[in-house]
Amino acid sequence: MKTITAKELHQKLEAGEDIQLIDVREPNENAFARIEGAKLIPLGEVVRRMDEIDASRDTVVHCKGGVRSAKAIEALQQAGFQGSLTNLTGGILAWSSDVDPSVPKY
Repeated sequence: MKTITAKELHQKLEAGEDIQLIDVREPNENAFARIEGAKLIPLGEVVRRMDEIDASRDTVVHCKGGVRSAKAIEALQQAGFQGSLTNLTGGILAWSSDVDPSVPKY
């Protein structure tokens, strides 16, 4: 499984790379802390809603710490998703620690 650090993701976004962010946490978690521009598709819905993920774009999947996003990537791949999927190492906690401390930790 491909991974990316929060700092690497931030650099790519700042450089204007076309990356779609998918947040597989629950709505209440997303309401409390989010990465700007991420689309919320909770883990339990990700396979059913995979048509909402553009397979032609590089996709970074994130959760709180990296475990649920890894499960989401495995589920999507098993369901036949053909696009590029990368797991954000450390999830939104790493984003808060390494990129944007204004994102609350929980």
